[in-house]
Amino acid sequence: MTSPALDAALANIETVFNGCTSPGESACGVCHLPEEAVYLRTPHVRIDVLRMYTFEVSDHFDDQAAAMRRLLPQGARALVMGEMEPLGIGFHGLAVVDWRAWPAEQSAAVEAFLLTWWQDVLAAPEPPYWIVEIFELCASVLRSVTPLLDRWYASPVADTHLVQCVDWWLEKLLADDSPFGWFLHGEEAAVPELRAWLSRHAPDRLRGQGEPHLATCAELLGLSYDERWAHPYWASAPATN
Repeated sequence: MTSPALDAALANIETVFNGCTSPGESACGVCHLPEEAVYLRTPHVRIDVLRMYTFEVSDHFDDQAAAMRRLLPQGARALVMGEMEPLGIGFHGLAVVDWRAWPAEQSAAVEAFLLTWWQDVLAAPEPPYWIVEIFELCASVLRSVTPLLDRWYASPVADTHLVQCVDWWLEKLLADDSPFGWFLHGEEAAVPELRAWLSRHAPDRLRGQGEPHLATCAELLGLSYDERWAHPYWASAPATN
């Protein structure tokens, strides 16, 4: 089930990108059949190879931005419905193209869809994909973690998702490494911002979920690398993987 806000965001995507095509698109003649490239040149027909084109590498398109606009009406809804599995293999095309340079109505529709979907995901006990992958996909397309973190309000379900993400991210963040696998633009700023946000906002929420070790480690992310690892907590801390 989707919320009225997400339904509206999806409807807006379908309206704004209605009829978009990539008119001269031949795609990759080695990897794609000629009839598959026809989808990108033809409006209003259902695309049977939607995921393949959504996560295709850039040099397989004549005009990747136009191809992404063609894919969006079907692609946004497929993403919400869990039809784009696996998420964590390849870059989503919107993370590659400069969609913020598109006409204002188009770029606003993309941003509103991503943020509305993220808020729906945080309220869903069983999202359509692993929460870590959803966060990274949305952040990579937005080129920032800021709007996602700003909307990660405390609630029992959202805090359960926070536990999953922190558990996955923690080892890398404690070592000042990036926990992201496919973040093309803005990763340098995203990693310290994520560490800072977790150190300020996550500890109480993690303790409320019965995760005192994760909570303490999140607090330690607010320290410098040397201070973090010299902290007395490690003398009695549970073993980490």
